[in-house]
Amino acid sequence: MSRRGQKYLEARGRIDRGARYELDAAVTLLKDTARAKFDESVDMAIRLGVNPKHADQMVRGTVVLPHGVGKTVKVLVFAKGEKEKEAKEAGADFVGAEDLVEKITGGWIDFDKAIATPDIMSTVGRLGKILGPRGLMPNPKVGTVTFDVGRAVRELKAGRVEFKVDKSGIVHTTVGKVSFAAEKLKENLLTLMDVIIRAKPASSKGTYLRSVTISTTMGPGIKLDPNALRGALKQ
Repeated sequence: MSRRGQKYLEARGRIDRGARYELDAAVTLLKDTARAKFDESVDMAIRLGVNPKHADQMVRGTVVLPHGVGKTVKVLVFAKGEKEKEAKEAGADFVGAEDLVEKITGGWIDFDKAIATPDIMSTVGRLGKILGPRGLMPNPKVGTVTFDVGRAVRELKAGRVEFKVDKSGIVHTTVGKVSFAAEKLKENLLTLMDVIIRAKPASSKGTYLRSVTISTTMGPGIKLDPNALRGALKQ
């Protein structure tokens, strides 16, 4: 069995594992206990009262975080003609059609997000077995299969993130970096929570927000008070 490092154990020792922290206290504690030598990501795990096995209880979507996630996103766009030009003007890193399909088939995957126009999806579909398992396949449900490629590129570059509940009923996503100011982290977190709360399926019964936990890449989890989060969103 693997052993935790001394820094992790010290950080965990400062966290009351039975407590449910209010947002301000949680973010302060998160930043105070971050001890890695690199700028750690700030991650969230949100356990929802849904059963993902039922299609009408699947929670997924996208949200543009006001302060991004602190990383440069390489965006690839499958498009032709005017849409190719639109994607380049919006700041896409790679734009093309069959040439990119062949390049990816050959093993190249040096990008973080992919967008495609609907008219080229029959060609891009051949990449399903390559891009699908990596979460890179364009999908109309999250706005990456669209003719509005300019807007899609700008949103991804600005910090749009995708979220999807997993088979255990948990949404995992990143909301920033430890180096972000506390206010920016809180704004990102609350923006995400607002979208997820609004995405509650009508068929979901009982408690929807069962638990919310934040952590750094190398640090222990800090549990938030779901009721306090709802209150913060109403302010």
